[in-house]
Amino acid sequence: MTQSATTILRIGTRGSPLALVQARTVRARLAAALGVSEDEIGLTIIRTSGDAIQDRPLAEVGGKGLFTKEIEEALLDGRVDLAVHSAKDMPTYSQPGLLLAACLEREDPRDVFISHKARSLADLPRAATLGTASLRRQAIAKRQRPERLEKACRAAAGGQVGASQASRDPRNPEQLVMPLEARPPIRRVEIERAIGA
Repeated sequence: MTQSATTILRIGTRGSPLALVQARTVRARLAAALGVSEDEIGLTIIRTSGDAIQDRPLAEVGGKGLFTKEIEEALLDGRVDLAVHSAKDMPTYSQPGLLLAACLEREDPRDVFISHKARSLADLPRAATLGTASLRRQAIAKRQRPERLEKACRAAAGGQVGASQASRDPRNPEQLVMPLEARPPIRRVEIERAIGA
């Protein structure tokens, strides 16, 4: 949490690398628009249900809203003045008393594949593990390589793209974790050089 006696606005955000980059981008733009120092706009890091749940797919426990619920509660309680979310995490309907006030420009919407071992999904070894929590990305990968994808895991979930490089699955060291991520988070945390075909 970054607050001071001169804080004029408090931004609620998750603490993931992507969330913090996005919140800092919004803070910089607000500071410029208001003619104030960025130090006068505080960041309040809030741990969400989606951050806490690491042992199972998010779709099993509600999916949408898991990365926004606690931040929206902080908004309604007056602990923060605004929140910054990834659009993909937003529920279809906002809670009464809240509204979607602004959006940053849309970035490149394409997904990317990251691996130290394979250049594309086509090059995956058999029984590989895919690091994504996205049901859509899992479906795409299974459709393209049904005989190669054994399972998916949350290795690249929750905006943890700073740690999304291909790695060994800790539950089975012989399986590779191959993250499939959206391109904007990769660019925002400056690891686009890791993107494969």
